[in-house]
Amino acid sequence: MTIISWIILGLLAGAIAKFLLPGRDPGGLIGTTLIGIAGAFIGGWISARWLDHPITKDFYDGATWAAAIGGSLVLLIAYRLLFGHSRD
Repeated sequence: MTIISWIILGLLAGAIAKFLLPGRDPGGLIGTTLIGIAGAFIGGWISARWLDHPITKDFYDGATWAAAIGGSLVLLIAYRLLFGHSRD
C-alpha cells in the first residue's frame, strides 16, 4: 500500500473508532482524524513488528483494517485520558 492508501485507511479507521467511542473529544473532528491516521500507522507497525503479521499490499485485507482500527481506538482512548475534560 502507498502512503496515500494509509492516509485514507487512517481517515476511515478514525471515523470507525469515533463511532465505536462516541462522545466529545478535546480535538474535535480534525483531532480525531489525525488520531485515526496516526493510529493506522501505529497499528500497522505493531502488527508487523510484534504480532508477526506483516501488512499486506492489499487495501481490503481484514487484518490491516483491524490493526488500523485497533491503533486508532488505543490512541483515541489515550488522547481522551490525557487531554479530556472531566465529565462533571
